[in-house]
This record gives sequence, C-alpha cells and structure tokens, in this order.
Amino acid sequence: MKKLYGFVGALLCLSLLNFRALAQGCVAVRHMSGAVQGSASSADFFKQRTGHWQVNAGYRYFRSFRHYKGDVEQKERLEQNTEVINLSHALDLGITYLATPRLSFSVNLPLQYNDRSSLYEHYGNAVSANPEQKRFHTYSQGIGDIRISGSYWLVDPTKLSKANFALGLGVKLPTGNPGVTDDFHKLDKEKRDYVINKPVDQSIQLGDGGVGFSVEGQGYAQITGGLAAYVSGYYLFNPRETNRVLRTPEATTIDPVIGYFSVADQFAARLGLSQAVSFVPGLAVMLGGRVEGIPSSDVFGGSSGYRRPGYIVSVEPGLNYMKGKFSAAATVPVALYRNRIKSYYDKLDPQGVRHGDAAFADYSVSISLSRWF
Repeated sequence: MKKLYGFVGALLCLSLLNFRALAQGCVAVRHMSGAVQGSASSADFFKQRTGHWQVNAGYRYFRSFRHYKGDVEQKERLEQNTEVINLSHALDLGITYLATPRLSFSVNLPLQYNDRSSLYEHYGNAVSANPEQKRFHTYSQGIGDIRISGSYWLVDPTKLSKANFALGLGVKLPTGNPGVTDDFHKLDKEKRDYVINKPVDQSIQLGDGGVGFSVEGQGYAQITGGLAAYVSGYYLFNPRETNRVLRTPEATTIDPVIGYFSVADQFAARLGLSQAVSFVPGLAVMLGGRVEGIPSSDVFGGSSGYRRPGYIVSVEPGLNYMKGKFSAAATVPVALYRNRIKSYYDKLDPQGVRHGDAAFADYSVSISLSRWF
C-alpha cells in the first residue's frame, strides 16, 4: 500500500513540474514550472521530509510546424514550404519547502532557448511563395517568468487516505523579457535586402510582461491494487491587457487592437491512471490525457493586444520512478486534436470572416528529476 502512495506522490510531484505549461508553438503558452509540490506519499515519507527541501529540474522540448485555422490543418503550408517552425528547449529549476505534511511552498524559474524560422516574417507574403527564398531564423534565450506558490492537501497525507486533493495559489512575476529583439530581413522598393531589428514573434518571447496569479489543484484516488487515478488542473489569470511592446515598431501607424502584444490568460488540465510495476520496485507507468491552451478573452481585465488563442488535446503516456529521496518522470504528450480558435481581434470583424492561424507541434518531450535534502 505504501508503495502505491509513493508512486502517486512522485507522479504528482514530478509531473506537475512539467505540467505548467508546455508551449504549443505559435499558441504562446508560457514555460512555467510546477507549483503544487505536495506529495501523496506514505506517512514515513512525510515524517522524514517535513521541514526539508526538495530541488527539482525539468527539461522540455517541442517542434511546432503544423498550421491550423480552427481545427482544420492548412496542409498547403507544408506542401509550399511556407510553414513557420518553432524549436523550443526549456530547463525549469525549482525548489520546494515542505512546511508541514499538508503545506508546501515553491519557487520555480524557467531557462529558455527558442529558435523560430519563417519566410513571411522577413521578405513578406508575396515573396514567401518563392521556393528559392532563404528561410531566416530569429532567436530568444534567457530566463522566463518566475513563479512563487503554495499548496495545501485537504486530507492529512500521513493518514494514508485512499483519495486526497490539494489546492494551490501562485503568483507569476514578469522576470522574463517580453520584448526580445532580433534581425529581420526586408526588401526596399528596388527589391534590395536590408535588415531591421525588432521584437521577435510573441510565441518565442521569454515572458509576457505582466503580473499574474494562478489557482490550481491536484488529486489522486486509489482504484485497486497498484492502480491509481490522478487529476490536476491550472488556470493563470493575467489582468494586464497589453505589455506595451510594439509588434512592428517600423510601421507608420499602430493598430489600436493588435499593435501591442497581449498579456493572455492560460490553462491546462490532466487526467490519467498510474499503475505500479510489481517486478521493478519504484517504477510506475502512466497513461492519461491533457488539454492546454490560451483563451480568446481574459477572465479579468481587457483582451486587446495580439494573441493567438487556441488549445491542444493530447494523449500522455509516461514513466515514473522513485527510490529513496530521488524521483524521476518522463512523459511524451502526443497531439490528438488542435484548434486555433478566433481571437478577440478576429471576433471584431463585422463580416465574421477573419480567422488567424497558428502552428502546433505533433508531440512534446518532458523529463523531470527531483531530490529531497
């Protein structure tokens, strides 16, 4: 029985490290590491670790290139070689203090490296249809937005309850640069190449430029034997409307709605099963589903500014391992459904025709490590 709780505890502790949130490509879900770090482990686990610290590290990778408008893939983008490609690597560093068996506090900071290549952002749509055009790259690297949070289990975990749920609150601080710039290639009237330096696309900016707050939860329930169900959810509220970073500072006029980058809300949720592997002590296999995305309008504050809202539904297989004070987890969410919904700006079109697109990844890779001290 204690092994089961240990498996679920390590699962929730580590999977939440790479849960909030996987960027999806052009739908700019920010890299933010987990905050709810309580564990549904055994009584011995908590007696040994109350008052101790946990150090976490999580790595994430994805490559987005499939364009969608609504839930319809724009396959012609791949056929014409005009797709936008985002490569993203993120290392999330975190530390958690277990104040009591129920209460924990966490600080998490992401380090990011992003590479974006495209045609239209440089020479423009008219030229990007030329198969001979060179694909140019823009980059961003540095720290992202830091998160400070706490969580509280509703039932004392030392009681070894068959089910438990933790609630958490967090604050996101704008430590990531929301206005990273790089060089873009343009053509003058005589079709001569020149370079301008301006903000890179919103999807690879290191931060969103706003102070936000989150509500989140995680829970588990024993089903039978070594089988348990887990659930977690997260919503980030970003009240600030725009971060005042000009998308196109070279333009002679500024669009009042999408001239600046939006500071958008974001959400994520997971549901799945964890099965202990009896012949490999400490190992559990996981299978679940997840949904994550950006809404077209924020719950608090205005929704103007440029954003690409949408969501992705994935199946999420994974492995979890725990031995002593060390835990590790690996998951590979694979996209089942992608939808680039209409943005606030799209909805302002009186004809109801305007509908922007976004690029999504086929899958992502997440690896997390954790150790108590």
